[in-house]
Amino acid sequence: MNISYGLPAGKYVVAVSGGVDSVVLLNILAKQSDLNLVVAHFDHGIRDDSNLDALLVENLANKFGFAFELGHGYLGKDISEADAREKRYEFLRNIQRKHNATAIITAHHQDDLIETSIINILRGTGRRGLSSLKSGPDTLRPLLNIPKSQLILYAKENNLDWREDSTNSDPKYLRNKVRQEIIPKLNKQNRQQWLDILQNIKPINDKLDFEIQQILRQGLHKGQLVLNRYWFSMLPHNIAKEVIAVVLERAGATEIDKKTIERLSVQIKTVPSGKVLQAPGVVILLTKRSARFKRR
Repeated sequence: MNISYGLPAGKYVVAVSGGVDSVVLLNILAKQSDLNLVVAHFDHGIRDDSNLDALLVENLANKFGFAFELGHGYLGKDISEADAREKRYEFLRNIQRKHNATAIITAHHQDDLIETSIINILRGTGRRGLSSLKSGPDTLRPLLNIPKSQLILYAKENNLDWREDSTNSDPKYLRNKVRQEIIPKLNKQNRQQWLDILQNIKPINDKLDFEIQQILRQGLHKGQLVLNRYWFSMLPHNIAKEVIAVVLERAGATEIDKKTIERLSVQIKTVPSGKVLQAPGVVILLTKRSARFKRR
């Protein structure tokens, strides 16, 4: 089978784990001759044999003549999925800055889209969770319309080598439970119905996000991610939470959930100046008049 994706010419960081999804992504992108690719692999340090993943990815980078960047997390076996993801994206952003790359490219596919939306509903993220996995200006996800089964077929037809991550079957991770217990029970019709829901909610979320962006323009200092605390404290609580979600997304938060939004909405209104608030991938510096959002 044939899978192709046209990107504007330029330099990009490609996140390659060594699994079938990212190996297929790299193979597809390597066929576009006007791309300058940096292959980035993050070793979480969770598995004893993870060095073999890094070796596979490095060999692929060398095969195609691409630069290779390796990061080590040493996170241990008890690390949460959210913390592991935050560390991975922190590494990828650093590599993007180092190479002055246009964007990061990840291998998220259609199954990930479905899994993520289900997980977000279970975590209580509300409407945003149904359209959270998407491409943006600095993170491209070109495989979102392609099911995993097609990626596996492509890999086999092109004789690609990849490694299976044993942690992908560990039931302690919520994503694995959804992948193993819910996704297989979706027949073709159920799957399409769910994809239709995600597609239909997108323009609604886009419209609501646009309106929140218009409101937010009044509270930011010269368009920067510096929020006027007095203005923010005057907002109705539900609107304040929407504002926080938008600012976190702009700041590059790696995870935006209901509890984090609720906590920050209250803290920004009440915590004394001089304090620093934490969110996944973002820090918020509080002064008397403002809350300054910065990517870690």
